[in-house]
Amino acid sequence: MKDNNITVKLRNVRLSFPALFEARAMDGGTPKFSAAFLLNKKTDAAQIKVLQDAINEHLKLKNKGGKLPNNKVCLRDGSDKDFDGYGDAVMYVSASNARRPLVVDLQGNPLVANDGKPYAGCYVNANIDVWWQDNKYGKRVNASLRSVQFVKDGESFGAGPLDATKEFDDVDAEDSAL
Repeated sequence: MKDNNITVKLRNVRLSFPALFEARAMDGGTPKFSAAFLLNKKTDAAQIKVLQDAINEHLKLKNKGGKLPNNKVCLRDGSDKDFDGYGDAVMYVSASNARRPLVVDLQGNPLVANDGKPYAGCYVNANIDVWWQDNKYGKRVNASLRSVQFVKDGESFGAGPLDATKEFDDVDAEDSAL
């Protein structure tokens, strides 16, 4: 552990609630860049263990081995949320940062919002720092977002983009003259 941070590399995980190109404020707080990363409990068990080990290391060293309530830890059970991609079969880790994370494609080329990726539901690699917080806001184990790499497409979460060819396919010239 260096400077209270344990870097964890997540590989081939689903991206959820990305705010990677523009910081967003939650509940009137400071705007931050953020994302959640979904890990399948079976196929990503090794990655979940690495995350849990990082959390436990902080709890052991900083909290005398004591536990924290689930809502005070960055790794949570997917059944806590009722959104696309979440559920009993997944765990998720939420990460944020006041600084914009590095966002790249598989070749390491920088991506921008207009590239349309990464997006909620795609697969990414991500680097996060798991760290201990103990201040006026309480004790927590948080994750700081460092970087995200687009890996491959996945089924988009939410409504997804509209298809203009299907939205107005039944409109004819006579209707549009009204």
